[in-house]
Amino acid sequence: MNEKIFKAYDIRGLYPEQLNGEIAEIIGRSIATYTQAKTITIGMDMRTSSPEIEAGLIKGLTEQGVDVINIGLVSTPMLYFSTWKLNVDAGVMITASHNTAEWNGLKLCKKNAVPIGEGEGMEEIKNLSISNSFSPSEYTGKVTENKQLKTIYLEYVANFFKQGLGKKKIVIDFANSVGSLDKELYEKFKTDIDAVYLFEDLDGTFPNHEANPLKLETLKALQEKVLAENADLGISYDGDADRVGFVNEKGEIIPMDYITALIAKEVLKNHPGSTILSDLRASNSIKENIEAAGGKVLRSRVGHSLIKKQMRKEGAIFAGELSGHYYFEENSKAEMTALAVIILLNLLNETGKKISELTTDLNKYYHSGEINSEVTDKDAVINTLKEKYKDGNLDTLDGIRIDFTDWWFNVRPSNTEPVLRLNLEANTKELMEQKRDELLNIIRN
Repeated sequence: MNEKIFKAYDIRGLYPEQLNGEIAEIIGRSIATYTQAKTITIGMDMRTSSPEIEAGLIKGLTEQGVDVINIGLVSTPMLYFSTWKLNVDAGVMITASHNTAEWNGLKLCKKNAVPIGEGEGMEEIKNLSISNSFSPSEYTGKVTENKQLKTIYLEYVANFFKQGLGKKKIVIDFANSVGSLDKELYEKFKTDIDAVYLFEDLDGTFPNHEANPLKLETLKALQEKVLAENADLGISYDGDADRVGFVNEKGEIIPMDYITALIAKEVLKNHPGSTILSDLRASNSIKENIEAAGGKVLRSRVGHSLIKKQMRKEGAIFAGELSGHYYFEENSKAEMTALAVIILLNLLNETGKKISELTTDLNKYYHSGEINSEVTDKDAVINTLKEKYKDGNLDTLDGIRIDFTDWWFNVRPSNTEPVLRLNLEANTKELMEQKRDELLNIIRN
């Protein structure tokens, strides 16, 4: 058992040396022991190693006395949906998200999509797995299949689409992932949605490009197709469909925090004055726009398990993350990629505006994007930055964020790599570039 596969937000390792059926069986026993669940739903993505891991996981869970509802090939949002819709005690999704084909993993949650992560059970499951010592169960769990969950999920999301307001042409790049299971939703509204698909065939080897919209090079085919089709919107799914990126009608990549603001303003129409979370790397324009729409905006840490926990603590009804995760009250505060798309289509139809027009007032500052730097002593670098920029307003929610009147920066350590991640924004391009280079010089030297 390689303890490094237990991450802050999930379990993830190389197949077969770090994660395989045998290891999945041990982890299954650990999940059963920690959660004391009577019933757990499990689902998997399209990776070639997923069936073996599924078999091992089921064996471990059932031999520790857990009844398993196998919902089969699904997206991660569908798995989260199952944990409240089917009234089970926990859920496990077999996926390595956006990682390349040689990886696989497990995303864990309790009832109602409450995440199991760092500080919320992951350490206990890791220790149980490493010890590999379990009390035998007098009961062997049963396995039942529920192949209708996907259909129920898509019918649920379909209820949020406003028909008859106009027709929009969209291009969707599924990246050969389980996101293509959402195709049924878009086909349902052919009179309102003219959808063109890229890389829709399920293929866990990802033959066309990485399923990661955060890597801008993966969006090239989508950008070109949006322009060729004269489409209104381009959509890019990641490997397990819990993240989504967007391209406007000009073929330009829309910053993911801009989508947070657009969706938040729509959500606030039905829930005026409610709390919205935006991760602390987002542009200041996001907070300004949401507050102008009557919302209360709070900063959040980075990472889905941490954001979902804070949403519950603060009573937030929606949250957006710079990585393209969008969290909805409608899915028990978990991701629901298809709903993000539907809300944007409703917005385009209701306003009659282009998506580029809707983001114009958000594009007022200059952002560096996330820049990674390998360092040997993360804490020493962060302490140096604290001292040098002590005249600014310090926030230690996640790493450090220091705000000045005309610029700010956030430096936070990676949970998985020996790197520091820098995000910086300024009122002018010149100031952004000057401060970016200044910060990088300190971090890298």
